[in-house]
Amino acid sequence: MAKNRTDITVTQEGGVIRNILNQLKLIFRLMGDRRVNFFAKLIPIGALIYLVSPIDAISIPIIGAVDDAAILWLGSYVFTELCPPDVVEEHMKALTSNLQSGLGDDVVDAETTDVNE
Repeated sequence: MAKNRTDITVTQEGGVIRNILNQLKLIFRLMGDRRVNFFAKLIPIGALIYLVSPIDAISIPIIGAVDDAAILWLGSYVFTELCPPDVVEEHMKALTSNLQSGLGDDVVDAETTDVNE
């Protein structure tokens, strides 16, 4: 059975896990950048303290985990929005440059063969 070319297409985004990892890398890079306001850097720290804190805003088991995730997401979103846009863009370019290097418009045309032994 031959596969269509669309079946083996690899996209550059990489999915949810890669986006989360890139967001974490971005936050760490921005936390270390002196051009980012000190008070803005308190937002991710506060979100992490909330995560490890035994005090929870909502103590219902399943919803409690969702509110932890929401606080982490909101903290990272607000933090990156409060950072200077040019600094965020600079760090995003540095993070995505390794994904784009070596990738071009080159298409390799190949055929596959199933080997059944």
